Amino acid sequence: MIHPSLDLLVKKVDSKYTLVVLAAKRAREILDGSTPMVESKSNKQVTIALEEIASEKISYERTKTGIK
Repeated sequence: MIHPSLDLLVKKVDSKYTLVVLAAKRAREILDGSTPMVESKSNKQVTIALEEIASEKISYERTKTGIK
C-alpha cells in the first residue's frame, strides 16, 4: 500500500498535476541538501516530499507562470 495515499494527497492540492510538480520540486530541494521537515522511514526524496505535503508542511502558490 502506498503511504501517504493518493486520495489523501489530492485533497491537499487542487489537482494531480499540482501534486506532481510540487512533489518533484520539493524532492529536488531535498536532493540538493535541504533538511526534510518530517521524520520518515524512507530515504527516497519523493516519498519524503509526499509525506511533507500530506502533513501540510509544504504549501504552494499558483501564479500565471507556474507554481511557487
